[in-house]
Amino acid sequence: MTWIDPSFPRTASPSDLVGRVLGLNPGWMTGPGTNTYLVGRREPILIDTGAGVPEYLPLLERYLAERGWRRPSRILLTHRHADHLGGVAPLRSRFGGLRIFKMIHRDPALPDGIEDLRDGQAVEADGVTLIPVYTPGHASDHLSYYLTEEKALFSGDVVLGGSTTVIPSGDGDLADYMSSLRRLQGLEVRRIYPAHGPVIEDGPGRIAEYIEHRLMRERQILEALGDGLATIPAMVSRIYAEVSPALHRAAAMSVESHLRKLEKEGRAREHLERDAPSRWELVR
Repeated sequence: MTWIDPSFPRTASPSDLVGRVLGLNPGWMTGPGTNTYLVGRREPILIDTGAGVPEYLPLLERYLAERGWRRPSRILLTHRHADHLGGVAPLRSRFGGLRIFKMIHRDPALPDGIEDLRDGQAVEADGVTLIPVYTPGHASDHLSYYLTEEKALFSGDVVLGGSTTVIPSGDGDLADYMSSLRRLQGLEVRRIYPAHGPVIEDGPGRIAEYIEHRLMRERQILEALGDGLATIPAMVSRIYAEVSPALHRAAAMSVESHLRKLEKEGRAREHLERDAPSRWELVR
């Protein structure tokens, strides 16, 4: 599939325990949209809420009816980004008393009443057990959820189906992200349910692919610095020459995340310049 795929199914039932409802917010950063997942047998847990697109709630209700479900039992959020928690208010309005959980961490503003959830704090529902796994890097508050009954992972934005993960400046951290990927390698993960794109059947293979991709990007950036390319736009033009210009803004964030990691490791140095892109050099 292409990253933005208009034919991507709006709903799906990838297993007896898991249903998927698309958030209906396609774009270069979200692909076909944000996946929300219903996990359970009779009273399912909802993982993430989409961006709050008005058409999402009727779509969710139709899918619930198709599966013979009355309502979600509770909501688990992977992280604070708007395309994951933007649907909190309409869902609460529609399903009174709905409890919502996430890891409360560096959250200056959240909808009222969200409850804290910590790494390893098991969430049990009808026929399923979800284990939160702290996986920062894309966001400092990011939780993935391990479904013990399937040895499957709801990976949020840590691992995607069809693209790589952006590490935003500010709250993102590439070193943390690499540690999160290696932590996931230590779990027995067979299948991955990503927040964007299709189900990943070879979980270990995709995680290893993600790690190698980041190591390759680091090598390319070090080579670019060694060749005298000093600004992020120059590096993006070289490293992402075959990528659509529409994705170069995201590519610039990726390059910056690598440079910040190299800076923390004492391998690269930034020089700030007034009214011009900052310049980078290797520390020799």
